[in-house]
Amino acid sequence: MGSDGGKDPYATTFLRQRGYGWLLEVEEDDSEESKPLLEELDIDLKDIYYKIRCVLMPMPSLGYNRQVVRDNPDFWGPLAVVLLFSMISIYGQFRVVSWIITIWIFGSLTIFLLARVLGGEVSYGQVLGVIGYSLLPLIVIAPLLLVIGGFEVVSTLIKLFGVFWAAYSAASLLVGDEFKTKKPLLIYPIFLLYIYFLSLYTGV
Repeated sequence: MGSDGGKDPYATTFLRQRGYGWLLEVEEDDSEESKPLLEELDIDLKDIYYKIRCVLMPMPSLGYNRQVVRDNPDFWGPLAVVLLFSMISIYGQFRVVSWIITIWIFGSLTIFLLARVLGGEVSYGQVLGVIGYSLLPLIVIAPLLLVIGGFEVVSTLIKLFGVFWAAYSAASLLVGDEFKTKKPLLIYPIFLLYIYFLSLYTGV
């Protein structure tokens, strides 16, 4: 046998006769079972990139299938966005990071419970993903606020624009036709949630 070619034939025969032949077997790695790390962690970078574009460009006329952000939720993309927002919000206060993640988790839970009470068919994972991805507009306006921070009126307008942008991206995905006349009851807390997120960044 090929695997025994370099071994003493007498020792090989002795071991096999006494049922210890398994000691001579060489375990071969199955390359088919080994998967890339991203696949093992269920991270699809192309899918995350597409969802980012859907959130940053929420206009229906652009032709993006925005429902994929809600209907195909993932964890790593929203987590990366929340962590990025946390990083730019630190200002020497590392505790802000854990507080932003806490608000993301429990704020999404609040929106989820409210949506279910109002009759919406949405899962907590979907809400968590949409709320997380929709922080991207606040990340986009952050550099602008640093540049024009001295112009109070312009800065306030940019803050309002960022909050409306984020809230619209989230609400347009979470608030469906099933809510009918109850839409404002869900849109308003989503809007307040992003105001609070922005306040953690600006410190106001």
